[in-house]
Amino acid sequence: MIKGKNFLWALGVCALIFGYYHFQFDNSEVVKEEFEKDDDLMEEIAEVAEQLLFGINVDSLEVIEGVVKRNQTLSSILSPLNVSLQTIDLIARKSREVFDVRRIAFNKKYTVLTPKDTLQPQYFIYEPNPMEYVVFKLDQEEDIEIYLENKPVEINKREVGGVISKSLYVNMVELGLSPDLIDQFADLYGWTVDFQRLQKGDKFKVIFNEQLVDGQVVGIENIEAAYFEHMGDGTHAIPFVQNGQLSFFDEEGESLKKAFLRDPLKFTRISSRYNLNRFHPVQKRYKPHLGTDYAAPTGTEIRSVGDGTVVEARYTSGNGNYVKIRHNGTYTTQYLHMSKFGKGVKAGTRVKQGQVIGYVGSTGLATGPHLCFRFWKHGKQVDWLKEKIPPAEPIAEENKLAFANKMNEILQVIAAIPYSEPVELLTSN
Repeated sequence: MIKGKNFLWALGVCALIFGYYHFQFDNSEVVKEEFEKDDDLMEEIAEVAEQLLFGINVDSLEVIEGVVKRNQTLSSILSPLNVSLQTIDLIARKSREVFDVRRIAFNKKYTVLTPKDTLQPQYFIYEPNPMEYVVFKLDQEEDIEIYLENKPVEINKREVGGVISKSLYVNMVELGLSPDLIDQFADLYGWTVDFQRLQKGDKFKVIFNEQLVDGQVVGIENIEAAYFEHMGDGTHAIPFVQNGQLSFFDEEGESLKKAFLRDPLKFTRISSRYNLNRFHPVQKRYKPHLGTDYAAPTGTEIRSVGDGTVVEARYTSGNGNYVKIRHNGTYTTQYLHMSKFGKGVKAGTRVKQGQVIGYVGSTGLATGPHLCFRFWKHGKQVDWLKEKIPPAEPIAEENKLAFANKMNEILQVIAAIPYSEPVELLTSN
């Protein structure tokens, strides 16, 4: 009996020993897998820890940042940094298809990356605008690499509402809105609202996407929806795709975009209106003023108010440099006193609505820089500001249900946007 008990005891001990080593073996495999996972994680952490600039690992590089000075060129930037004239000439010749170095401009940013153990630059990066940068890899002699990259753009949706206490432009700027956004808004409502006659208490709301690079606003995407209230009368701008084109419509399904832009210049002021008995400031006598004058600095872009064909683009002693455009069998427009014509604008040129056809100047009989804009209807000059231009196509019958659904969605979103105080008022409290 004792021998049998000893046998069973010995068998149990063997089982325990086997189980222990089996457990250790299996556990070691688990531990090994965990260590392998940790190694992968450490590699990922190491990669993230690399300091990247313009997509380049700069851990072992010295970073020199600068801004192009007035009259500075690629040669005057790189020569003091021990880059040979031969290399600079090679860069200039090889870069033309990517970026012409002659376009390096005053006040633009650049960065030079140099290995810490040498004085020879390895990279030169130039930023022609906030959204792009050009990389010149300088350490390859005849094999110099040059490429253009876009910076990552972040999209930030904004919903802004405000009340006019000064002017549309001033109040929108105080709310942190950009001039580009204001121009788009003014064009959107140009035929619905007379921006020369706004009153205190008029209200606006707008939904749009901002483009940000490195946390800075660099531009905007198109307006998504808007609302404007003038003297208690409100109009929504509701986006809808019809015939493959995105347009804006009011609550009745009528297009906000008429046959012409309301103004040939972006957001500006009228300095003189159509007047049949106006005292001419140069000729010092009373004579009809058959145009609308827009005050603006020399060089301001002048836009064609509609599609059409240029019938005249020339100079006369009275009109100065001017362009005349026939839009259809009914309407013709004329743009006077230009400093110069737009690129490619000449008799016979087809132009699109909003296309730049020239620049504000003071040529001809003009006391200062401005645009005199003239408008013909059936061959007779008429008061541009009093004309009721026919609207663009309204919502088609077959699209009315889809438009109604879209409109209800937009109206709810816009109704929820509060009217904000200007930024300067918020920061001063």
